[in-house]
Amino acid sequence: MEVALIIISILLITIVLLQSGKAESAGNIIMGGNAELFAQRKERGSELFLSRMTFILGALFFIICLISSLF
Repeated sequence: MEVALIIISILLITIVLLQSGKAESAGNIIMGGNAELFAQRKERGSELFLSRMTFILGALFFIICLISSLF
């Protein structure tokens, strides 16, 4: 169980680092920039895959942590 948790952790870190920054202009909020940050952006292609894979790996990580804490 611990080996699976380590593998999922490494994969999750890698997938998160591969994602493009959705808040690329987060500094504009502090500096008084425009509201372009909250514009609707539709994920396509590899962004959509990475987003879904992040969700799946995060859910697996959470479930495995819960199961390992019970036993």
